[in-house]
Amino acid sequence: MSSSQSHGPDQHTERAELIIAAAHRAAAYVAAAPERGVFPEEEALRGLDRFPRDLGDKGLGAAEAVAMLDELGSPATVASTGGRYFGFVTGGTDPAASAASVLLSAWDQNLALPVMSPVAAMLDELASRWCRELLGLPESAVVTFCSGASIANLTCLVAARDALLHRAGWNVEERGLAGAPRLRVVASAEIHASVSKALRAAGIGTDQIESAPTDECGRVAVDRFPTVDGLTLVLLQAGNVNTGHSDPFSEIIPMARREGAWVHVDGAFGLWAGASEARRHLVGGVELADSWATDAHKWLNASYDSGIAVCRDPEDLRRAMSFDAAYLAGDAERAAAHLGLQMSQRARGAEVWAILTSLGRNGVAELVDRCCRLAEQMAGLLEAAGARLLVPPALNQVLVQFDDDATTDAVIAAVQSDRTCWAGGTVWQGRRAMRISVSDAATDADDIASSAEAIVRCWRRIAAEGGGSADA
Repeated sequence: MSSSQSHGPDQHTERAELIIAAAHRAAAYVAAAPERGVFPEEEALRGLDRFPRDLGDKGLGAAEAVAMLDELGSPATVASTGGRYFGFVTGGTDPAASAASVLLSAWDQNLALPVMSPVAAMLDELASRWCRELLGLPESAVVTFCSGASIANLTCLVAARDALLHRAGWNVEERGLAGAPRLRVVASAEIHASVSKALRAAGIGTDQIESAPTDECGRVAVDRFPTVDGLTLVLLQAGNVNTGHSDPFSEIIPMARREGAWVHVDGAFGLWAGASEARRHLVGGVELADSWATDAHKWLNASYDSGIAVCRDPEDLRRAMSFDAAYLAGDAERAAAHLGLQMSQRARGAEVWAILTSLGRNGVAELVDRCCRLAEQMAGLLEAAGARLLVPPALNQVLVQFDDDATTDAVIAAVQSDRTCWAGGTVWQGRRAMRISVSDAATDADDIASSAEAIVRCWRRIAAEGGGSADA
């Protein structure tokens, strides 16, 4: 490069110094996380008002902007990576993932085509293959990374829609959906809202959906499963978002596929049970499906956003997602732009590669097993204190009620205000419940013990005050 083309050493030095300063701030934030309350204090929330609301003509500069982000923003964050956040099946961040993201951000690689970043393409291929192997999915299956399980579900459902219509002699690429044979959807009555949203985005309305009844644990009831045919899309789940229980895959999937139906499994967190020899039986038969969706940013503890879509037959995915563009053409067998909805995209697989390389097979299995053991510990402590477990614990989910609906709501609100831990509320088969999700790799037995103690303490105080009110 000639001197006239160079940006000069000062610019690169300033950028490097800025990254180092930001890394120091990030490290200080991580180190302090276990000592702070899980939810931000009111003073920190009021501090958000100090962020400028109008964009000035003159910028503050990069260093000042990062300093403001840390000084005003960091105190107002939810400490979801400190070991005591149990809401929304939110994973923490694996140390290798957190550190790798700093380097990957500096790389700023576009994974659309292998030629755009050979190193990102290689890491993506390795991570995708390792995920497939860990999850116990077919060797023929293609794995692609996306922004989360919502998009992974949409990616798979579009592939399923086009594949079913293709089998019926209808080419969606050429003819669109108007006038196409009518598809039917049979979905678990407990299917996650993100799947329903994905169906709508795929052009499938609620009138086409039939619910499959479920049992007391949220699993599809085999004896009440509707009949299906070659124009049916069957939707099951690994890891009910409330109970952690999975559908009876080994009984339903072979029956559905014999009739020509496509079976898709939403396994946002539950699919990772397949990585543990001790828990694999809980998702037995899931490998028989046609497509699967899961997250890396939940149980695997990748940073947000990182989802995984998997199709048994790569041709079905490419039929729905590939495109023609002369300047984006290539003969590479694996090109991310042709395997998902996005063209330009960050190298999500590289961060997953860092996690898997750091942990190995045994480390991933231990992560799954440890979270399950900790969930069982939490369930045992709360039940011993007199709380009611609404469903036997499965995987990393605990569903518990305190006396009645009003008291349960009051306990949830009190726990969130206490800030020792954070857990959210839900409704399970007509009852209000606290839902506790153990998904953070940083959580340990002490976190569970102190959190259970705080939950029971809040409950005792509310009971002493007469319980919850009707409008709690």
